[in-house]
Amino acid sequence: MYTQFNEQFAAATRQFADTASQASRLMLENTEALFGLQMAAVEDRANATFAFFGEAAEARDFDAAKALWPKGVQIARENVERAVTTGQEAFGRTLKTNEAIAELAKGQFESAAKSAQANVEKATKAAAKAAK
Repeated sequence: MYTQFNEQFAAATRQFADTASQASRLMLENTEALFGLQMAAVEDRANATFAFFGEAAEARDFDAAKALWPKGVQIARENVERAVTTGQEAFGRTLKTNEAIAELAKGQFESAAKSAQANVEKATKAAAKAAK
């Protein structure tokens, strides 16, 4: 009896460890993707901003500075748009990852329930057989 219990416990532990490993892999892949997404956005916007600062440094009179105003506003608007777009994409990726992890957990619970049901049926049959 103890051997059967130990085997069931070991199988459940192995299954849990496999599921936890898969969930960790999904989270790590999501983290890597989000880090790359954020770095690409920062690099893109930093390049645009520094290019604008380069043009601003070359402005020598009021008219040149006045002409830079619309470019500065455009750069600021693009920076905000890119930040919002990146945030939305990061949220979407994280949501998909969480859904995948939830599916793993659901599968784990369903498998455990089926296993428990099978063990209960087996024990019930054995008890009925022993009672005869």
